[in-house]
Amino acid sequence: MDERAWLTERFEEQRSRLRAVAYRMLGSLSEADDAVQEAWLRLHRTDTSDVENLAGWLTTVVARVCLNMLRTRASRREDPLDVHMPDPIISPVHGGSPEQEALIADSVGLALLVVLDTLTPAERLAFVLHDMFAVPFEEIAVMIERSPAAARQLASRARRRVQGAPVPDPDPEHQRAVVDAFFAAARDGDFDGLVAVLDPDVVVRADGGVQRARQTEVLRGAAAVASQAVNGARFTPFIRPALINGAAGAVVVAAGRVISVMGFTVANGRIVAVDVLYDPERLADLDPTVVDDPGPDHQA
Repeated sequence: MDERAWLTERFEEQRSRLRAVAYRMLGSLSEADDAVQEAWLRLHRTDTSDVENLAGWLTTVVARVCLNMLRTRASRREDPLDVHMPDPIISPVHGGSPEQEALIADSVGLALLVVLDTLTPAERLAFVLHDMFAVPFEEIAVMIERSPAAARQLASRARRRVQGAPVPDPDPEHQRAVVDAFFAAARDGDFDGLVAVLDPDVVVRADGGVQRARQTEVLRGAAAVASQAVNGARFTPFIRPALINGAAGAVVVAAGRVISVMGFTVANGRIVAVDVLYDPERLADLDPTVVDDPGPDHQA
């Protein structure tokens, strides 16, 4: 086997892991693919004969590319407090492909990705690499041009923010039962039934695209969310159950196209967060057949 073929084989062995690193760093599937592709190009432009740990070298390259992307994104964001919704990973209710499972391992739900998006680029890199991929702080320090102690502090600061994110109930079937009860109550206009499955401090984040005054609209409180759900009951016939980043969710499909994607976070038997993507530009490339048509007898 010649050197190029050997490098190609080693890279393909690492591709899924590198894409998972990039997705956690960026919350964007297309940008994650771009970062992995850049690592591929650099691999073939660089003399790696002295590299003892090729997997570590590739991880460093991807992490640095992602860091630059995050810094560029932060410099362009008009409102630093605004949150750009991450790209959802949509799977049928019975589970997705092995590649999808690798991307969303370790409970990387939409709610967690939203929290990660509030971190500084250096904080996000330190937390993702150390806490999710066990990269030593000594290696992280080189990437961010800080000391290992500073890298450790960045990860600690990020960890405190992440610990505030809700921890989903582990049983997918239980999650689905709560989400189905939510949609059934919405369909029936049952305000009390909706409030019963909502945490009192539930938060709904909805990203309608950059053309809106703010990228992300936020609604808080069970009463407000229940009222909105009753008003949107007309969409229930178009709801298809799905897994969104491994958790119970739904995709709204009408006229052969995806109208919105909803990811639910269910904790302690109640819905604590709903993340909604309805930006038509970002939804345009989603394949509505990725989830099964529930048929006319389905009761969401």
